[in-house]
Amino acid sequence: MKEIRNKNSTIISIHDDVKGEFEIIGQTLVVKLGEDLDHHNSLHIREQADKIIMNKNIKYIIFDFSGTDFMDSSGIGVIMGRYKKVIFIGGSVYVTGVSNNVDRIFKLSGLYKIIEKYNKVEEVLELIKSKGK
Repeated sequence: MKEIRNKNSTIISIHDDVKGEFEIIGQTLVVKLGEDLDHHNSLHIREQADKIIMNKNIKYIIFDFSGTDFMDSSGIGVIMGRYKKVIFIGGSVYVTGVSNNVDRIFKLSGLYKIIEKYNKVEEVLELIKSKGK
């Protein structure tokens, strides 16, 4: 696992077997998925995200699906579990870069009732910043 720090954020690779990375910007965790969110990689993503949420005082999570075409029920579990971790501290979860296939899964599962969708990560970061979060 690699960690790169720069002036405004910290970037951590998800796991050697999983494509993607975590980026920490203030109290926001950006999970950039580089492949499908399914039973093959959801455990690694969930475990690392939970460590970061607890150790870095994370309040907001953005899942960037721009590198993802598929998500199964374990992926839904990853999203729901992280939502439950931050909602009690006044946080929120957002998704960006959602493909048509993943969008359909979000609609059918009802996740859009609790999670907001945006086109780009930058839009959500601006929203969080503008609300003084």
